Amino acid sequence: MMAPGCLLLCLRCRNLLGSRISTQHLSLLVQSCAAPLPSGNPTGTRRIQMCYYSSAKHLEVLTSATDFVSNKSCVLQGPKQAIDLDDNVELSALEEIDDEEAVRISVPTALPPSSTSLKDYVDKSETLSKLVQLGVNLWKLEQRPNVGSMLLRLDYETDVATKLLFLKDIGVEDSCLGYIISRNPFILTQSLENLNTRVNYLKSKKFSQDTVASMVSRAPYLLSFSVKRLDNRMAFYQQQLNLSVANTRNVVSRLPRLLCGSLEPVKENLKVCEIELGFKKNEIQHIVLAVPKVLTANKKKLIQIFDFLHNTMKVPHHLIVKFPQVLNTKYLRVKERHLFLEYLEKAQYDPTQPNYIALDSLISLPDETFCSELASAKLEDFCLFQKTL
Repeated sequence: MMAPGCLLLCLRCRNLLGSRISTQHLSLLVQSCAAPLPSGNPTGTRRIQMCYYSSAKHLEVLTSATDFVSNKSCVLQGPKQAIDLDDNVELSALEEIDDEEAVRISVPTALPPSSTSLKDYVDKSETLSKLVQLGVNLWKLEQRPNVGSMLLRLDYETDVATKLLFLKDIGVEDSCLGYIISRNPFILTQSLENLNTRVNYLKSKKFSQDTVASMVSRAPYLLSFSVKRLDNRMAFYQQQLNLSVANTRNVVSRLPRLLCGSLEPVKENLKVCEIELGFKKNEIQHIVLAVPKVLTANKKKLIQIFDFLHNTMKVPHHLIVKFPQVLNTKYLRVKERHLFLEYLEKAQYDPTQPNYIALDSLISLPDETFCSELASAKLEDFCLFQKTL
């Protein structure tokens, strides 16, 4: 009968060496270890040397065993070459180690296998933890399909840090980095070559570096579009509004999302201004140059405020064109102030008449100044009147 300690040692060596020791060689080791035990030293402790010969690699493992181990060495003849098990062999999960070795073992922190929230990964992912420090809103990003898994696959040094340095190099402020990535996380997947090409295109159109940085900060998707698309958008606004190159650049720089969003709402608003509101093309051009947001305004709100200005307040087209900011103000603000002036019999918007009230003053002044300078009333009276509407 084979000594139990020797058999255990053979099996442990098989675990250590894995596929590098065949079943045939293991059988030879077991047979050697099964030799009859001598009667002289049945309880002695010996170091057993096992040599395994392979045409590809020669291995030698030194280990120890106790309890009924023979003085006879279990040897397979062949050339021998010592190896370091720590470097070449993975230890079995059942291998016993001392406390000192256990302290030296580094165990990587595993990511949760699945989760409905990115917050469960922040402490375990360098990329997510760094993005949180930048002010990125992970809660908004995880609501978007596939964005969370995309962020977890990104390497911070190669995918994230390089893009952040690029944005800083073109002049983007540190405080804007979190906002940009929160709105457009896909910028982290763009190649630096493509990002450089798009920035160089904007500079070729005479946008200054400060302007480019401002445009990217306010329109995070700007650098996600190809040069061809950006160029087509620039040409569209220049042709539709009959603008010069300088004026086109002025409009786009003040509202850079014109280069990112859909053109359908813009085309719709241009038709509304010309057909439904009755503005001439040169008047529309003047309005857009003063207030580019008119191009992307909600169509219903645009019609609502024009209808109140033109049909209720009796303001003609040319005065609206002179003060186009009124089209970009809140409808309720205009309505409340006009009705209060009308109640006081001071609603006079004709510049040829006495006590004329300019539209820009009507909408831009704070409530207290509006009451004291235009309505000649107390703020408390205006607040009480608002409650009656």
